Amino acid sequence: MDADFLIIGGGIVGLSTAMHVLERFQGADVLVVEKEADLAAHQTGRNSGVIHAGVYYEPGSLKARFCKEGLEQTIQFCRDRGVPYEQCGKLIVATNDLELGRMDALFQRCLKNGLDVERLDAAELRKREPRISGCGAIYVTATGIVNYSRVAAAMADVVSERGGGVLTRKEVKHIEEDRDGVTVLLDKGQLRAKYVIACAGLMADRLANMCGLDVEFRIIPFRGEYFRLPDDKNDIIKHLVYPVPDPALPFLGVHLTRMIGGGVTVGPNAVLSFKREGYGKFPISARDVGEMITYRGFWNTLRKHARSAASELVNSLSRRHYLGQCRKYCRELTLSDLLPHPAGVRAQAVLPDGTLVHDFLIRSTKRTMHVCNAPSPAATAAIPIGRYVAEQCVAAVGDARLAG
Repeated sequence: MDADFLIIGGGIVGLSTAMHVLERFQGADVLVVEKEADLAAHQTGRNSGVIHAGVYYEPGSLKARFCKEGLEQTIQFCRDRGVPYEQCGKLIVATNDLELGRMDALFQRCLKNGLDVERLDAAELRKREPRISGCGAIYVTATGIVNYSRVAAAMADVVSERGGGVLTRKEVKHIEEDRDGVTVLLDKGQLRAKYVIACAGLMADRLANMCGLDVEFRIIPFRGEYFRLPDDKNDIIKHLVYPVPDPALPFLGVHLTRMIGGGVTVGPNAVLSFKREGYGKFPISARDVGEMITYRGFWNTLRKHARSAASELVNSLSRRHYLGQCRKYCRELTLSDLLPHPAGVRAQAVLPDGTLVHDFLIRSTKRTMHVCNAPSPAATAAIPIGRYVAEQCVAAVGDARLAG
């Protein structure tokens, strides 16, 4: 055996899982493999950098539980490892009567999730954020910002300190499970492990299929396009500023986000992507498109959310329409303020009936475990997700020395 535990995926969830497996199975051989040259190359390194408080998630769900725990644990991890962060708070701004009604429901959900929140009227909102307009807002005190690539790098250091290994440029091509272990075929060579944990993000369904799991979902990629504001607008907000989201969708809308180290980003939108790991303006993968259009869940999703999909496409094609999403609550912004910024792609699990899977989703075979759906707030929740996966390993295999 090359490892007791082989973890596929060098994003923040995979690295957190490796940390916790090493903690629970002391003395075990743990190896992380990542297909890119760098860790955190995809969703971990291409998000808004927000440490979420747990506002939006169904009470009692894994998201609600892990997000609240994750905020506290992420901040403590940053303190322990010297990673810069800031708890600047967040305002969720309503700009019309429909959004005010949604805001009221969201405020009640915040209370059910045990969050420290405050409801603001228009005058109080203007006092807190003079350059933001709205009918009212929810103020979430605990929300913060961090560079998740730096958090992931610090987690990789912990993995090394605990005796684990991290290998990059190792792409998984096939997985074969047998009675005694798992063989992972790579683009160059192969590895053998007693147990495999896949934290593959945008490729989660493909790795699950390799292991013979009869997965009922398919990963549909959604591209999140960002802009950044010019330096003379670095002080435009003191907090993070979000719109009130549509409760039927798992996306939070175009928001203004302060960044660690200075600067403010605008975004993201959520437009259908034709390539799972495509970050250029018009990326297309024949394989990715083929898998999407032959999956009935894709067409059911389009039917259910046709209006939203069309709106997001228009926003993607037209900076003027994109700007309109921001000007609802920040009227001083102009087209010249929208400067280029790297895009991201979000992995969203979709069921055959077109339902977007909202909660975290984990599936297993006898010797493999798969984090199948870990959208936002997975970066915030990575530490409790990793602990949860490690606990599931304890239940599945017992002591690593006896796993064979």
